[in-house]
Amino acid sequence: MKILAIHADFIEFMAKKKAFKGAEEGVEKGHKDKVEECLVIFTAIEKRDESDLNGVLKRYLQEIANIAQQVNAQSIVLYPYAHLSSSLSNPKIAEQLMKDAEQELKKKFNVSRAPFGWYKSFNISCKGHPLSELSREFGLEEETPKKAEKKEVNLKREYKDESFKFNQESLSEEQKIKLTSAYLLASVLKDMEPNIKIGSAGFYHDQAYIDISGIKLQQNNFPRLEKELLNNLSKKFELGGELQDDLQQNILLDLGEKASTYNIDNITVVPLFKEPFISPESIKAVKILNIASAYWKNNQNNQQLTRINLVAFDSEEKLQTYLKRQEEAEARSHLKIGKEQNLFVNSELVGAGLPLLTPKGMILRCEIENFLWDLHKNRGYSRVWTPHITKPGLYKTSGHWDKFGEELFKVQGKTEQFVMKPMNCPHHMQIFDSFSFSYRDMPVRYFEPATVYRDEKSGSLVGMSRVRAITQDDGHLFCRLSQITEETEKIIEIVLEFYKAIGMHDYWVSLSVRGDDKSKYLGSDDVWEKGEAALKKAADNKNLPYKRIEGEAAFYGPKLDFMFKDSMDREWQLATIQCDFNMPERFDLSFMNEESKKERPVVMHRAISGSIERFMSVIIEHFAGKFPLWLSPVQVKVVTITDRNLEFAKEVVSKMKANDIRVELDDRSESMGKKVRDAQLEQVNYIVTIGDKEQENKTLAVRKRTGEQEFGVAVDRFILKLKDEILSRSLR
Repeated sequence: MKILAIHADFIEFMAKKKAFKGAEEGVEKGHKDKVEECLVIFTAIEKRDESDLNGVLKRYLQEIANIAQQVNAQSIVLYPYAHLSSSLSNPKIAEQLMKDAEQELKKKFNVSRAPFGWYKSFNISCKGHPLSELSREFGLEEETPKKAEKKEVNLKREYKDESFKFNQESLSEEQKIKLTSAYLLASVLKDMEPNIKIGSAGFYHDQAYIDISGIKLQQNNFPRLEKELLNNLSKKFELGGELQDDLQQNILLDLGEKASTYNIDNITVVPLFKEPFISPESIKAVKILNIASAYWKNNQNNQQLTRINLVAFDSEEKLQTYLKRQEEAEARSHLKIGKEQNLFVNSELVGAGLPLLTPKGMILRCEIENFLWDLHKNRGYSRVWTPHITKPGLYKTSGHWDKFGEELFKVQGKTEQFVMKPMNCPHHMQIFDSFSFSYRDMPVRYFEPATVYRDEKSGSLVGMSRVRAITQDDGHLFCRLSQITEETEKIIEIVLEFYKAIGMHDYWVSLSVRGDDKSKYLGSDDVWEKGEAALKKAADNKNLPYKRIEGEAAFYGPKLDFMFKDSMDREWQLATIQCDFNMPERFDLSFMNEESKKERPVVMHRAISGSIERFMSVIIEHFAGKFPLWLSPVQVKVVTITDRNLEFAKEVVSKMKANDIRVELDDRSESMGKKVRDAQLEQVNYIVTIGDKEQENKTLAVRKRTGEQEFGVAVDRFILKLKDEILSRSLR
């Protein structure tokens, strides 16, 4: 069976004529039916369903009830829709199953049914929220182990077109200069190569890009193109124009009536943004940065386009400032530093997006995880653990099956199918649901740094910053509506303490709330208003520098997103605190209140560092590999001058290790200068030199990473100093 569920403002349908002789009798031809505020279930009953009609009917009713609960629908419309399948059941069998379903559903819902076997016209208004369009496919083979053994499971990823979406946000003047330059470059290329086609243009971080079909470029072409672009600033950007390019026509079809066409001399284009352009005369400096490949509509089954990335500014000085910062960014690249300091490696045999942490990289990760647990363990959190695979039903109930779709990794067992988990929250819901909590137990708080898996497109995978095995420092707490403010304040304290130790002090917070169209969000107005007010109160109480951003809430609840700037003034969305009114409904979670009645909890999702892999890439670049002592994989390097000093050096190293200080001994037969230079390149925090004098006096010569030196340092005093610096998580 295949179904398509539409949560609709209304559906209006009319029987036109019989599609075949055995069509349902007793139907009034030309009669119109209209049902408002309803869940419409377009249904195709298939040949395979005939082998277990009762089982399929039971599953059909269960799926309808689950979806109706998720979208809070009271009226159901059953609509036979043969176009969903090419292998349909016997019409009489299908008609009877629909009638049986109608009778069963009437026990709980207001039910209407469109006539079976008739050509019908219909008009439907979809509500447009994230759960307003859901599809399901099920049948006997899902329930029968024998068939599951025989069934050949397709584990190959299915690539689908991603529709273009119109961006309503206003562009900054700087963004308009870059986007104008991108389209102007497309026009210049069209002059040179009349047969090229223009794809989409947009932004990647602080760069603009334009996709072009039918052109071959090399880096040595860039200077000429930049010059030609600046020589064509007189080209006019005019609203309107007839589209000749089929790629642009496709974009227009996706964007619909919100989009506008613009004529730029020899091309007509459909930008993805409102008011996208600025006068070309404002462009004073352009730099084409690189070219890459991009699939049309992000689908590897489609044609490959050439993506040109560029920047543009209204002065040459701004361009030079940008290029200087890019040079610094390249020097700080986590890919470069990760290799130099042996933090992680990649293996073709393991696969793209699956970096392997070395011993030093694992130290960095463990220090982050340990610090996170230190911040939670005395605030009422309990550690939990969940497995890496699960049956599909868990994510079908939670909604992640539809949300992640082709990003799910599917695993075939001997008799059952599983998926690698893309999120941890549904598992935590199951832990909560397995206990009988009362209001006295609330809030209930779970903590789990756990790895999830998503089949990200290979072209988007970069080092540690974009991976397929993603470790989330996940936490979920279950509380009452009245406890949201207090719990949010506790999480805010954790966030600020954590980023203080990382040295990220410049930040702002997005208080993301509902937009004007309330139909996009699940939950009652009362619950939303209380949730938004609770987050605002917590933000006010903690004096957060927040902005109220309408329309940016998740469909399941309002949230606080923390935007931190690193040492290069780049902004990163890292920590988040999210209210969730949806997940408790999906899993029917409850606790007993003071009146011995079931009460629905609110779930709060919180992540402090977000993805630990991505966070590691951020702090590697933030510190440029010069980690504070508590984070450093190697905190002290002990260097001997001669072999005569080796025995005392080993005593020092042994004593440091006994005090949990990460120390390495360099006793190579190299010059003293080379050993020190190598330790400096490794960005070790302290270099301890031991020669004859130090051995005789049982003292140390200590050099800081900053170059400051101190001689005659007592071993015990130095170890105490290190332990104090580590314990305080000092940034020195």
